[in-house]
Amino acid sequence: MRVDRLFRDARLATMAGTGADHGLGLIEDGLIATEGGRIVYVGARADAPRLDPVETIRCEGRWITPGLVDCHTHLVYAGNRAHEFELRLKGASYEEIARAGGGIVSTVKATRAAKPRDLCDESLPRLDALIAEGVTTVEIKSGYGLDLDTEEKQLRVARSLAEKRDVGVVTTFLGAHALPPEANGDKTAYLDLVCHKMIPAMAHHGLADAVDAFCEGIAFSPEETARVFAAAAKHGLPVKLHADQLSNLHGAKLAADHGALSADHLEFTDEEGAAAMAKAGTVAVLLPGAFYFIRETQAPPVESFRRHGTAMALATDSNPGSSPLTSPLLAMNMGATLFRLTVAECLLGFTGNAAKALGRDDIGVLEPGRRADLCLWSVERLAELVYRIGFNPLFARYRGA
Repeated sequence: MRVDRLFRDARLATMAGTGADHGLGLIEDGLIATEGGRIVYVGARADAPRLDPVETIRCEGRWITPGLVDCHTHLVYAGNRAHEFELRLKGASYEEIARAGGGIVSTVKATRAAKPRDLCDESLPRLDALIAEGVTTVEIKSGYGLDLDTEEKQLRVARSLAEKRDVGVVTTFLGAHALPPEANGDKTAYLDLVCHKMIPAMAHHGLADAVDAFCEGIAFSPEETARVFAAAAKHGLPVKLHADQLSNLHGAKLAADHGALSADHLEFTDEEGAAAMAKAGTVAVLLPGAFYFIRETQAPPVESFRRHGTAMALATDSNPGSSPLTSPLLAMNMGATLFRLTVAECLLGFTGNAAKALGRDDIGVLEPGRRADLCLWSVERLAELVYRIGFNPLFARYRGA
């Protein structure tokens, strides 16, 4: 078989396993062959067909995993909120800062004022940090515009990042992130704008791959969130949800009832919500960076998710206010130390399950037919990717087509 590229002398974690390896799909002395940017063979060297590669890469016993997928970020924004970090160190809560005009609204002001080129220039270093640790696909949300022009600007800039870097970008419209100052507290009128103008415009211009909302006491109620979901469905867009982060408004169940791709945060999700997500196939996206940064004390119900078989993903939640994190490797360590996830759960959380959270079946797993998005790691044990702090063992990163 003629192939473009052959990776040999490798140990593989395909993320397509079952049983004893907890889903990692481990293969010693493995090969991966690619053609046209797609995987055509993955497996043990002893089982491989005759391969005639144009290029051979000798991996010298390194581990190969799928390229990492960061399935929840707010990467495109202007300015920062370091001053709010100082306020929190003095005792102010996330909710107090938000109600005093800080939080999301302060980033909205800066992002509205920024020119697209400036937004791009500010966002690229954050993206570069993710790429440097093996990310090959990243989801980027809007939500720092809260008006049609700026929300579109954010998503256009997000899409443009894929033209400037070798990375896949998935965009999510998050107009229902907060109430803009000019709304004067009128949520109904603002949601009319989101549902009747913004979502149709995003669909018409092809700027969003999904629609998200923030269902929380400081944001939007379950009933208001359901309006957003209905508008998204009308325009053929799948939905996601910031759910149960600060209180239990039963957002996880709401997301599941609407067939959401994912529900994210989930610190206060109850047993009913975990069961509903498992039944609906809605992925639980855990965000330990935000949990750590705003010093939460109630961890997501990981045991409930395990018990019901709810798929769990991890993400950086990279954003200026509650998770200024651009390290997937540190996010995995946090997932293990703060949420007690296993090594396998952390690795699957940034590969196969993260891909599911984006509705993507072409990435996140090493199988024939999938994109040849790969990471080579200079580690002896896969656990090192989760265990070590401030250490990046990425040897090489490849993206397919």
